[in-house]
Amino acid sequence: MQIRQPIRNIQDFLLSTYFADGLRITIGVLLPSLILAQFGMLKYGMTLSLGALCVSVVDSPGPMVHRRNAMLITTALIFTFSILTGLTNKSHYFIGFLLAISSFVFSMFYIYGIRAASVGTAVLLIMVLSIDDIRPWQEVLLHAVMVLAGSLWYTGLSYFVYRLRPFRLVQQSLSDSIIEVAEFLREKAKFYHQNNNYDKTYSDLLQLQVSVHEKQDAVRELLFRTREIVRDSTPEGRFLLLVFVDMVDLFEQVMSTYYNYQQLHDQFDKAGILSDYEMAIKRISYALDDIAFALKSGGTPVVSKRLLIEIERLKIKINNLEKNNQNQEYNTLGIIALKNIEVNIENILARVKTIFSYFKVRNSKDIRQAEVDTEKFITRQKFDFKLFTENLTYSSSTFRHSLRVTVVMLLGFVVSQLLNFSHSYWILLTILVISKPGFSLTKERNYQRLIGTTIGAFIGMGVVTYIDDKNTLFVILLICMIGCYSFQRKNYVVSVLFMTPYILILFDFLGMGSIALARERIYDTFIGSGIALLASYSLFPTWEHEKLKEAMLDILKANKAYYEQVIKLYFEKNYNRTEYKLARKEVYVSTANLASLFQRMFSEPKSKQLFIKEVHQFTALSHLLSSYVATLSLYNKEHEFIFESFDALKPIANNTNYLLDTAIENLVQGTSTIDNVPLIRLNDTGLAIKKGEDLVPEQFDLIQKVAYDIYKLSVKIKL
Repeated sequence: MQIRQPIRNIQDFLLSTYFADGLRITIGVLLPSLILAQFGMLKYGMTLSLGALCVSVVDSPGPMVHRRNAMLITTALIFTFSILTGLTNKSHYFIGFLLAISSFVFSMFYIYGIRAASVGTAVLLIMVLSIDDIRPWQEVLLHAVMVLAGSLWYTGLSYFVYRLRPFRLVQQSLSDSIIEVAEFLREKAKFYHQNNNYDKTYSDLLQLQVSVHEKQDAVRELLFRTREIVRDSTPEGRFLLLVFVDMVDLFEQVMSTYYNYQQLHDQFDKAGILSDYEMAIKRISYALDDIAFALKSGGTPVVSKRLLIEIERLKIKINNLEKNNQNQEYNTLGIIALKNIEVNIENILARVKTIFSYFKVRNSKDIRQAEVDTEKFITRQKFDFKLFTENLTYSSSTFRHSLRVTVVMLLGFVVSQLLNFSHSYWILLTILVISKPGFSLTKERNYQRLIGTTIGAFIGMGVVTYIDDKNTLFVILLICMIGCYSFQRKNYVVSVLFMTPYILILFDFLGMGSIALARERIYDTFIGSGIALLASYSLFPTWEHEKLKEAMLDILKANKAYYEQVIKLYFEKNYNRTEYKLARKEVYVSTANLASLFQRMFSEPKSKQLFIKEVHQFTALSHLLSSYVATLSLYNKEHEFIFESFDALKPIANNTNYLLDTAIENLVQGTSTIDNVPLIRLNDTGLAIKKGEDLVPEQFDLIQKVAYDIYKLSVKIKL
């Protein structure tokens, strides 16, 4: 497995959305210049390429209808602003005023989502690149028409590529999401490793959970908004929907296996059985890798015999351990826990086998439909002017971000005019791409830009200095372009590292290449970065702790709603699967939001890291709560119970809900005293634990205890 991993990683990348994006953007941007250069019209070709480049900014993965609409809106806006910029850039005052107004309005587009924000970025990009390009009004109109033609060319190319293989993007995105689940599994397997650092593994798991949610949400958007799939008109559409639905359920099963791993190690390290658990879980993760690769490559994966042997061996070992435990060498509850983990591993394997089986009927018309109400899982973004006006207040983080961008863009414009560099617009470009709504994101993007530009400039200087052959330079230019556009969403440092040599080689082709150009680019990048970072700290700053209260309330409400759906499995006969899945999705969304917010807080100054210890505990407990609720859900689905009625557990369930409600109230009101809320004892229920399948009462009790810990913690956090 280890030998083929590097080769598989390269194949994965070449078949990924990242590389597909890189190729599409490179062809879209480069082809107009290449074709027109053959007719001695490189100048016009470069203008067409500029239009294509600006529109490519909004062409990120997503439903084609969203991409198409965004590209057409961008096309109209960049055409308009090409004319406006060309007609006003003769006067520093006029262009400065236009830049300020545009920076504010288009930065406010963040309230409509990331794609809308990228439309604003594309318009500001065309302004920045045209700001020093002074020409007569007739040429301004011609230039704008050429930009329009280039943007329409790219939009047409993107739509053509999509129509050629309409399911390709869904296949790639679904594959990426499965790889993230496999990574999550491998990280979880570390809990069974001797002398493991639990805190680090737990922290890494939370970050991976954020990635899993982001990838699954991207797939959900694509699947549920692609007409060919929603209509169930093709076997491929039904196949992709089935795989996705099963993968979300599988991830819930993976989430549910959460135990006191320290206790397990204390009891069973001498038996040596935990390493078998680790290997079994890793083997399942490799099977998921195979599924992900088959989705991209169009192959049919086969269940590994080694995986089946590994699971069977684990089953035999745990049974032998139980049989040989006559002298009570091992704690009975510990063995029950191990058996439950083994049962869960078997259930995960069964679901993996089911997904494998879908590949055999992938092209068959008989493939069944997935039972999912797609409409309810789609989040719709409103594009009304009222939302814009409602955010024109200092309490809105987007409004403050827009004010900050306006000031720094104006400042950058003044500095660039004073320095009078030959490519002073690079300062504005740097500010534009670095400025993000929050300090931590701006800081991160700043470092990435500086590192990538500095290393890339030295590489570019070496290439331009020592390579004279134009054909070789063109091949390097092509590689750098593809690398730049392929990594812009995956790894920004690598993207910028490729971008800088590509720009230097491009200027060399235009007869403008020199060491001074590379030096100027480094200077401009450092000036722009410095302005953007200082502004994010001192000018209308937005700190993560401002959003903390809302994120904590969201996760508490989501966990409570999820718990209420799960206890219906035990106390009510009427059970709505769609409502349950919606509640589960909200838990994943709110957990990912809080975890990423908490991570960003670490990048901020110490004085802004409010209640960092308590928030860390709260995040951990919330994750533990959702894991325990997922386990309770799976007990109902995977086991047969000897209890005829669970009504005796209702007081515990009601008390858990009460504790969560009180915790929500404490956070809202900033309560500082702990009321005497009693815990309902498990012994009072009259239900006795006899064997592994009877752990339902204990699970109710565990959830109640975690809810109580969250309740106590909610008193300490005053936001």
